[in-house]
Formats: sequence, C-alpha cells, structure tokens
Amino acid sequence: KHVRCWPISMLGCQPAGQSACQGDGQFGRTEVIDNSLNPDFLRKFVLDYFFEEKQNLPLGDTHAPPGHRVCVCVSWLIAPPGSGIPGKKCGTIILIAEELGNCRDVATLQFCANKLDKKDFFGKSDPFMVFYRSNEDGTFTICHKTEVVRNTLNPVWQAFAIPVRALCNGDYDRAIKVEVYDWDRDGSHDFIGEFTTSYRELARGQSQFNVYEVVNPRKKMKKKKYLNSGTVRMGGTWAGDTGGTQINFTVAIDFTASNGNPSQSTSLHYLSPYQLNAYAMALKAVGEIIQDYDSDKMFPALGFGAKIPPDGRVSHEFPLNGDAANPACSGIEGVLEAYHRSLRSVQLYGPTNFAPVVNHVARSAAAVLDGSQYFVLLIITDGVISDMAQTKEAIVNVSPGGAMVELDGDDIRISSRGKVAERDIVQFVPFRDYMDGGGSPVLSMARLAKDVLAEIPDQFISYMKARGIKPQPA
Repeated sequence: KHVRCWPISMLGCQPAGQSACQGDGQFGRTEVIDNSLNPDFLRKFVLDYFFEEKQNLPLGDTHAPPGHRVCVCVSWLIAPPGSGIPGKKCGTIILIAEELGNCRDVATLQFCANKLDKKDFFGKSDPFMVFYRSNEDGTFTICHKTEVVRNTLNPVWQAFAIPVRALCNGDYDRAIKVEVYDWDRDGSHDFIGEFTTSYRELARGQSQFNVYEVVNPRKKMKKKKYLNSGTVRMGGTWAGDTGGTQINFTVAIDFTASNGNPSQSTSLHYLSPYQLNAYAMALKAVGEIIQDYDSDKMFPALGFGAKIPPDGRVSHEFPLNGDAANPACSGIEGVLEAYHRSLRSVQLYGPTNFAPVVNHVARSAAAVLDGSQYFVLLIITDGVISDMAQTKEAIVNVSPGGAMVELDGDDIRISSRGKVAERDIVQFVPFRDYMDGGGSPVLSMARLAKDVLAEIPDQFISYMKARGIKPQPA
C-alpha cells in the first residue's frame, strides 16, 4: 500500500491520441476531463494478480529497478505545436493505491434533493453529485458521479449500482464524502455544497437517518443566518452478495517418526530457536497466500501418525489445538503455534496414513453443496503413503462430490476399484526441489507456494461447471 507522487516533465508532446509509453506495458487510460488543470480522474485501474503468488504492488520511486516503476504519460487530445519545454515541470501526477478488500457486496443507491441553490443566471441549476471514498491516509478519492439533471432545484437522480468496496473498501464505517455541483458546459462546475456519510448509514435505506443538509463551508463562514444549500435524501438502497465463494483451508501435518527427532538438527521437525523448520516454512509460504480467501481466518489444523496424550494411542486425525470439537486455529500464526505445541506433547510414530484427514475434510465439504464454500486440504509430509489404496478411494469418492506422484492426476486420472476420479484434485510438490538450488529462501518459498496453489483455480472452476453452479450477477 503506497502513496507516491511523481513530477511529470513534458519533454515534448505526442500526436493526438498517442503517448510516449504506448506499447510498453500500457494497461489503461483514464477518461478525458475537459478544461481542467487539476483533474480528478474517476476511472480506476485494478492491477492483475495471480491466485498462487505473493505479489508486491509495483509502485516505486524514481530509483526503483527496471520493471518496478509505474510510468505515467500525459497525452493531449490536441497537441499544441512546440508547447513542450525540455526540463520544465508541468504539473504533478498523484498516484494513490490500496489493496482491495474481500467484500463482494454490491449496493444499489438512489438519491433525490430538495431546494438546492440556484446557480444559473437564465435558469435554475443543473445538479449532479460526486462521491468520494476516504483513503487510509485521510485523503479522498472520487468513486462515482451521478448524471446531470437539467434545470431543477429538486432533482431525482437515477438509481445506480456500485461495489461496496468502491465506496469504502468493505469498511462500513469509513467516511464517504458527497459533493453537489451545478454543471457548466465549459467545465467550471459551480460548487453547491457537501455532506458526509458512511455505508453503514446508507445501508439503513430510506429513513430519517439518511436526510442530509448540503452545506457550503464558505457561505456558512460569511453568512451568519446561513442554514444550508438544500437537502439530499435517500430514495432507496439495496445490497447483495455477488456470489463470492468462501475457501475453507485445512492443514494436515505428518508426525511420523521418519521425520526424525525434533530435538535434533537433522529432523524436518527440528525446534530451532533461530529459524523455522521445513514444515513451518512450507505452511507459512502457502498459508500466507490462501488465508486472504478465507474471511474468518479460522483454519482447521490436524496431525497424523503420532501417539497422543493422555493414553498414548496412535492417531491419524488429531487436532493440533487439542480441541476435537473445534480444531480451527486463528490465522496461520495460530496454526504455527498449535503445531509447535503439538511437537512438544506428542510422540512421533507411524504409519503415514492420508485417508483419515482426506475423509475429515470430505465430510465437511459434503455438508455444503451449493457452491458457497470450497474446501482445500494442504498435507505436509515427508514419506511414502502407507494407505495408498484407501487414500485413492477417498480421493476418487470426494472428486465427484511407490509414490506420492501417483495421486497427482496431471497425466493419468487416479482410479480405485474401477472408479475413476472425475477431476484432478491433487497437486504434489516436492519441497526439496525448492531448497537445493540455493539463493534466497524467501524467493524459494514464493515459488513453492505458487506451484502448490497453481491448480486450485482450474479445479474450482471445473467443480462449479460440473455442478452447474453459476456466479450470481452483480
């Protein structure tokens, strides 16, 4: 999340409709604002992201390395000949960026006004409204303009649909500023007044809480008897979910003895006071990405292949937090804490059975078949599966509803007892492939997470298509 300002030096004007950086990674253009030296552009640009990667917003200062700097070009619709002055600063472009929240709601809003100020000499006013969302640094960014209603002091604007995150980025209490103007053909629109609200207030709909005085601060300072420049009230509001699917992320960790004694540095479970072990590194790398798709950030975490207290029985489906009724941990950090506590309380044993944790998640998924939730299981393990036949059967059974690679159906769809898996829902990634090459551990873990999660979007889409589940219209 950054706010950066760059002075723009016009080294020469381009022909109309062209820009200096055309064809060089251009990803969008703003709308044209007539007759203004201080334009406030409405059009926003959402930078592409990849589900399986951790990406930093590519905004940097003028010393950023190549490929990490945003190039802003100013184009004139009519290029004045000879108007470019080399080395002269001809204004400032202000870039404001913010990570989009997970809110998928869409609001439909409608407003009308009463007794607005008369601004036109030969008529009344041609009012329109401009909505601004507040930013994290206290500034405001334009997010919507209504149409102009001609020659009236009592306009009724058309209802409009807008994503809630465009209004407030999902923060219902974030301030929303609304300005009311009288439209002028030459672009010098006359300011009538303003008011502030929030989405929480707007969501109350047509009520006494959504009648706002339109106030012009300058007129209020100059005139003691000034009350307002009219009122604006809500005509209605509706909010709805656009059909976003909640991802439920479950972690299962191998506690078999083949991992080695956690007190020894050769163990994959080594409890070092200075750095994360291999299990924690893999969990953190994948979890930090997928957690952004889980709104409540509560992750069931299971262990398998260990003798657990108090009776020392072998379990292949025990909760890392010790609560069998609710194995969910708060955030990825909560999972890591529960994992470290389990290492100190259980005895690593065996064998390496996957089927119990696969069936555990399958039972949860079977209870939600409407497409509102999608379940992902991350298994972190060191060895060959002991219950391959049972695991195959569990995966084949869940896909409609001696080697690990055998489960990854990229080339040949897995089968069990004559039944073939409907979808390829397994992705196998060997951790060692990302640690043997040296280099930065951070980059290695980023590549690991990317490859672990790479197939989830296609798996998700194939499930929804097979079930005939379509996203709801916005």
